[in-house]
Amino acid sequence: MTYRVLFFLVATVFILGSCKQDNQFTIRGKITHAEGESIYLEQLLTSSRKQIGETKINNKGEFEFKGITGIPTFYLLKLTDHNFITLLVDSAETVVVEADAANFYREYNVSGSLGSEQVKLLDTKLKETRHKLDSLQSLNNLYEGNPDYDEVRPNWAKKYDEIVQEQIDFSTNFVRENPFAMASVLALYQKFNTDDQFYIVRDLQVMRTAASALNSIYPQSEQVKALYNNTLQYVRQQQAAKMQQFIQEQGENSPDIILPDTDGNEVALSSLRGKVVLVQFWAAVDRGSRIQNPVLVEVYNKYKRKGFEIYQVSVDDNRSEWVDAIDQDKLTWINVGDMKGSTQATTVYNVQSVPFNYLLDKDGVIVAKNLKGPALDKAIAQLLK
Repeated sequence: MTYRVLFFLVATVFILGSCKQDNQFTIRGKITHAEGESIYLEQLLTSSRKQIGETKINNKGEFEFKGITGIPTFYLLKLTDHNFITLLVDSAETVVVEADAANFYREYNVSGSLGSEQVKLLDTKLKETRHKLDSLQSLNNLYEGNPDYDEVRPNWAKKYDEIVQEQIDFSTNFVRENPFAMASVLALYQKFNTDDQFYIVRDLQVMRTAASALNSIYPQSEQVKALYNNTLQYVRQQQAAKMQQFIQEQGENSPDIILPDTDGNEVALSSLRGKVVLVQFWAAVDRGSRIQNPVLVEVYNKYKRKGFEIYQVSVDDNRSEWVDAIDQDKLTWINVGDMKGSTQATTVYNVQSVPFNYLLDKDGVIVAKNLKGPALDKAIAQLLK
C-alpha cells in the first residue's frame, strides 16, 4: 500500500512537471544599440497591462524571458512606453526577436511564433495605411487655398476612399481566412486611429464567425470573452438597424432625429420638411469626414437659397473638438450631436462608418444614400427643380 501511494505521488509530480514544461514559452532575441538597457515583458489584458518580467540586455545585445501560458496570449515587449512591439505567444513556443533599438517599434524580425508573425503582418499593413492617409492629409492641407485646389480635391477624396477600402478588405480577408487564429482578435479591434468611432472590420458575418470559432477553442481567454460579448451586442444593434435599412427603397418617411445643436437647442430633422435635406453623419476626429466637408460647403453655398439644407449629425464624444472642427471648416448649416456618439440616430439609420449620408426630398422621404461629389450635386439639382 505504501509503495502504491509513493508511486502515485511520484507519477503526479512527474505529470504536473511535464505539463508545466509543456506550457513554458521562451522569448529571446538580440537588440542592437540597447546594450545594458532594461527590457520589459507585459501581458495585454482587455483594459490593462500586467508586468511579467524585466531583464537587462547584455553587452551582446541579447535578452531572454521565460513564462507559462496555456493558450495564445498577447504580450508587449517593451524598451520604453513609446518603443514596443506586440507578440502573440503560445505554449511551448520559442520566439526569437531581432531589431535595432532606434527602430524597434517600426522594424523588427520575429520567428518561432506563427501568432507573432501574424500580428506583425497586421501591424505593418496598418502602419503603411496610416502613413498613406497622413501623407494625403498633409498634401491636402498644403494645397488648400491654391487656385487649382478645387480641381485636385476630388481626386484626393477618391484616393482616400481607395486607401481606406484597401485596408478594410485586407483586414476583413485576414479574419475570414483565419477565424480560429487569436490574431484575428487584433484584426477585429484595429482602427485607423485611436479616436475613430468605428473599427476597420465591419462585416457582421465575418465578426460572428470569428467570435464563435475563437470562443469554441479559447473560452477562457479574456480577449475572446470580450470579443464574443461585443459581437453579440453588435448583432443586436444590427438587428434593430435592419428594421430601418434600405428605407429609402421602400419610399417611407425618414425616421425623426432630435438632437441639440452647438448652443444646446434641440433641432428636429422633421422641422425641415419642405426643403431638400442632406442628413450627413460625421466626426470631427475622422479625416474622411474632414476631407468631405469642403465639398459639402461648396454644394451648400450653391443650393442653400434654393431650398436646400444640411442636417449634420456628429458621432463625436468631445464637444470642444466638435465645435473647433465646425469653426475650422466653416460649417454654417445645422450641426447637432449629443456628444455620446449619437448612437440612437446611427442605429436607426444603420450608420456603420463615417462619413455617411442620406438625401431626403421635400416630403422627408429618403431618395438616396451615401452620395458624393458630382452624384450628390446632380441629385440635389433634380430634387430642387
